Amino acid sequence: MSGNVTSLFRSTAAHSPSMAALARESGEAAGAGPVDFCIPCNPYFPTPAMFDEMAGRLREIITYYPSSADTITAELCGLLQLPPQCVAMGNGSTELITWIDHLLVRESLAVPVPTFGRWTDQPMETGKRVDMFPLQEADGFALDLARYGEFVRARGTRAVVVCNPNNPDGGYLPKQALVGFMDAMADRDLVVIDESFLEFADAEAEPSVVQEAMLRPNVVVLRSLGKNFGLHGIRFGYLVANPALAGRVRAMLPKWNLNSFAEHVVFMLRDHGPEYARSLHQVRRDRLEMAARLSALPGLTVYPSQGNFLFVRLPVGAEGTAVRDRMLTEHRVLVRECGNKIGSSSRFLRLVVRPQADVRRLVSGLEQVLYGAGKGAAVPGPATGTGYSSGTAAVDRLMHETNGSGLRAITARTAGAGAPGFAAAPAPGTGTGMPLPAAVPVAPAAAAVPGPAPVQPVPGPQPVPYPGPVPVPHPAPAPQPAPAPVPAPAAYPPPAAYPPAVGPTPPGVPARGGLTAAQVRGTNGLESVPATGWPHAAGMGRAG
Repeated sequence: MSGNVTSLFRSTAAHSPSMAALARESGEAAGAGPVDFCIPCNPYFPTPAMFDEMAGRLREIITYYPSSADTITAELCGLLQLPPQCVAMGNGSTELITWIDHLLVRESLAVPVPTFGRWTDQPMETGKRVDMFPLQEADGFALDLARYGEFVRARGTRAVVVCNPNNPDGGYLPKQALVGFMDAMADRDLVVIDESFLEFADAEAEPSVVQEAMLRPNVVVLRSLGKNFGLHGIRFGYLVANPALAGRVRAMLPKWNLNSFAEHVVFMLRDHGPEYARSLHQVRRDRLEMAARLSALPGLTVYPSQGNFLFVRLPVGAEGTAVRDRMLTEHRVLVRECGNKIGSSSRFLRLVVRPQADVRRLVSGLEQVLYGAGKGAAVPGPATGTGYSSGTAAVDRLMHETNGSGLRAITARTAGAGAPGFAAAPAPGTGTGMPLPAAVPVAPAAAAVPGPAPVQPVPGPQPVPYPGPVPVPHPAPAPQPAPAPVPAPAAYPPPAAYPPAVGPTPPGVPARGGLTAAQVRGTNGLESVPATGWPHAAGMGRAG
């Protein structure tokens, strides 16, 4: 694997090349690829015995048609104790994101950036306006739900996305804060909570909002199976919503959109809940160990994460594409450079949590690439390596490829120096280069939701170095602020304030006139709802 490495990454746009493409380019035998710190899979599941069982039935699995999606979905719902009418299974989360966009998103969608690329790219491809809310490097990429809600209202955005934990930074939002945010967004067409990586979180015992989503008229929760079960190649995931929303998506899916491997795995899971729970426990332990080892590298910043990956900032002068290419060609280690993620730059890598032996190989390679003597070091100057996916390119893509106005209006208003109402851009090397709009101040008494309490394993939004390679104990959570009353629907702008639906896609599902879970329960919408088996069904819980 030599000179074509960079071209492989360039040709994949906002993602990384597949392991199959890398293997073909290198001419390596199957299974002889690099150590993978790029694709966020569970490295401990399925177990070797499960893989042996699937291999023994390979001919049967791939020869015949699978059962219908309804049959496979019913089995998954029995396992997870969810009503089948509230669930739609897809051929990977990207298929579900596509149908959510086509069926439920009208003219606009808001999403914090950086995040999973399909949440920005998919609606752009169908002509929607994408309003991007930049997460600030100076704040540790933490999402302030109150400011995000004000941004949504100022833009008049009709659909809202929150990823929890967020990809690539692993930032986590407490369940109580998300429930309040969902109720505050009750007048939007759609609120999507993407929980694709939530199974790896340990900040709360019951962090999912699926139970609350099923009660609301405009909330969809997206969940992944491939990431959690270590089986990206099978392509399966599911969404949870009220029966009307879930049924609308389910009715559009092809009859056999789920393959026989997906069916086989779903029917295997009932007998392997304890092994799955142990795999999640081990990933969480490895996350602490890996963060400690990476934090010991001079100049490297590790951000707190609740996903099965860590977001790291390279030392000043190191360029991510050069580090990525050298790690792959010289050390046979594949890392995810994040310069082609909107809102990020080439100073950042996303590194998947892996077993300790692999982490030692990663750290050794980074030491040689970043601090090697003489010309071998990546740190001395930023001119090293290619710049095609630099931070500047990511910002250009953010500003010029959004459909509709998006942040273009913000760009125009900040073209002149000292434009009023906007925060100054961070100094070079200290931020993403994207000023956060501050035109709509949040008054304490009128804030839509209380700010999230710091429940990360490492306190505070700022990156905190770990003291050593031993696991760091979790601090006691800070006391939650007193919940603010949920704004009444009458306070929201009238429907006439929003532009009419445009384009070939049907209108979204209006929430006005529907009951929120808070109204159903007669509460303020901020209390937790006792779980009824999710996600602990069949031993697939967080203990172990």
